[in-house]
Formats: sequence, structure tokens, C-alpha cells
Amino acid sequence: MNTIIRTQDDALAWAAAHAASLNEGSTHADDAISVLGAAGFFRIGVPVELGGTGGSTWDAAEAIARVAEHSLTAAFVFWGQRCFIGYLLESDNEALRERSLPALLAGELAGATGLSNAMKFLSGIESLSIAATPEADGWRLDGKLPWVTNLRRSGYVVAAAVEPTDGQPPAVVAFFADTPGITRTDDLQLLALRGSNTAAILIDGVASGAGELIHADARRFLPRVRPAFLSLQCGMSIGLARACIGAAKASGSAVRAGLQSRIDALEAGLAHAIEELKEGLASGSFAEQAAPLFKVRIRLAGIVRQAMDLELDATGGRAYLVETTGEFARRWLEAAFVPVVTPSLTQLHGELVRQAALRAA
Repeated sequence: MNTIIRTQDDALAWAAAHAASLNEGSTHADDAISVLGAAGFFRIGVPVELGGTGGSTWDAAEAIARVAEHSLTAAFVFWGQRCFIGYLLESDNEALRERSLPALLAGELAGATGLSNAMKFLSGIESLSIAATPEADGWRLDGKLPWVTNLRRSGYVVAAAVEPTDGQPPAVVAFFADTPGITRTDDLQLLALRGSNTAAILIDGVASGAGELIHADARRFLPRVRPAFLSLQCGMSIGLARACIGAAKASGSAVRAGLQSRIDALEAGLAHAIEELKEGLASGSFAEQAAPLFKVRIRLAGIVRQAMDLELDATGGRAYLVETTGEFARRWLEAAFVPVVTPSLTQLHGELVRQAALRAA
């Protein structure tokens, strides 16, 4: 990467210029974290005394939204990086935090949230995929993480939940790319977002001890980090919806086609969802009741879908011509990812149904 990044605007310009490349292949995959880190994006919402610039989880989600307006792939790796940083902020393992946080904030080390499986485990959707066999000074880990993002080949650290074989509570641990027994597969052949360094991880006899422990009880830890996990993810939808609405507004045919009322209604709906997200984070209510956050995430995904349709209607046939499609085709493929990123909309709807049944019982 030859571009000099000094400001957040520089990083956003880089993301816009390389959005197609990041979406279609891996040419610039390893650069995104470096660019965002150099611009200080990963320091947003991190306490100043720990190397951050202060602020809240919402500030970090808004930063992800700003990036997503230009490239959902860059925003996706931003989400993974910022989630891992959040895990360290919530961990009691000061040694692990001191070891990893400076490089993560600077974008010199990639952080991956391998907790998608764990979030589904928390909702009773699936079992944990990594077994932890007790040994003299820790555990031996065996299993697989089938889908992990931000596995930059030059170096990464992953968070994962493990299931002890002796009946102890599930725990959350970290392991690094150079840990013996860790194998990163080739990149998954995704429909889009191919520059996100997304692959599977095979775990074979990995030694894990107190130095790698993020939290000893996953059932206590995961509800604490879930609000940030999902809220930061919502930033991706917010940014993509803004980009589509902006493109529709910029189209000369939008007003002629009578689309202004749809634009106004969609902008109002997006603003309302954002306010709900901000309020839930500020009050801490999402940690007490996850259902309202699930509903915001579902609503935002619907807004993205409506915004894509709006952009298509405003652009008309030009959106379907290769020479004039501009960024529409990329955003269309990016938008297809929003409903399926873990937890998927299907999983969220299922969990809401399950919770409603429990309340009724």
C-alpha cells in the first residue's frame, strides 16, 4: 500500500476508491485494517487511558456506518476488529490486553471475532464447536470455526468460546495465528465481500492457558458483549442504507418518478431506528433485554432492502447497464449479506418466537 493515510477522510477516500476491489477479490484485503488503523478508527469508543480517543459504543457503530457508506467489506472487517477490541476491554486479563491492544488499535494486528458460534450457542441454536480437554496447565483445544472474518495472513488473533470436557462452564479464549495447531484455510468463496479475509480455522491440539483466557464463564461474558456485537453490526446496515438513499436522491429521475415520498419515509424510518439503537446502548437496556436490539437489527435489514429497491427504481435501466451501473451492482451484492450475517434474520426471528413462547408459558 503506497497511499499515505493521515486522517479519517483519507481512509474513507481509500475505501471508496478500492470498494470494487475489496468486494470482488483479495488484492487489497490485507490493507483495509492498516488503513483504518492509521486513521484512528479503531480508537473510537475506547477509553483514553487505554490508548483510545474516548466515546461510546454508539460512536464506534457510527464510525462503522461511515465506512459502510463507501465499502461494506471495509466495514465488515472494521466490525470484526472492533468486536475483538471490545472483548479485551471487558476482560479481566490485563496481561492479554497489554499484549494485544496497542497493535489492534494501530491496525498492525488483525482481530477476529470467532464468537458467532457462541452467540448462537447462547440462544440455544447450536452447540459449541471447540472442545477443551483439561491438561496440567490449561486445556487442549480441538475443533473448527467454519466462518471467521479478518484473518489477515500477516497476523491475527481470534476470540472463541470453548466447551470443557469435564463439565466446567464454557469459556472464552484467544489464540494467535502462529499458535501451533492452528490452520487457516483458503479464503471462502463468497458471493461478495471477498476482500474480508474470511476463512475457516482448524484447531488441532492447541495448548491454551491462563494467558489466553478472555473470560472463564462464557454464559456470563457473552450477554455483556452481545449489545456491542450486534450494535456495531447494525452500523453496517446503517451505512449501506444511507449510501442507497443518497444515490436515489442524487438521481435526476427520483423526483420525476414520484419517489420523494418514499425517500422521506425511508429516511424517517432510518432515523427512528438509529435513535432506538442509541437509546438502548446509552441506557444499558440491551444488556437486560436483548429482544429490542434484535428487533432493531431486523428493522435495519428491512430498511436496507427497501433502500436498494429505491435506488433501483430511481436509477432505472441505467442500473442494469454495465457501462452506467456505477456502484449499484456492488451495493446490491453487499446488501445480500445483511440478512445472513450471524445472527441471521432467520435466527433472530426464531429467537424472538422462542422468547415469546417462554413468556406465554
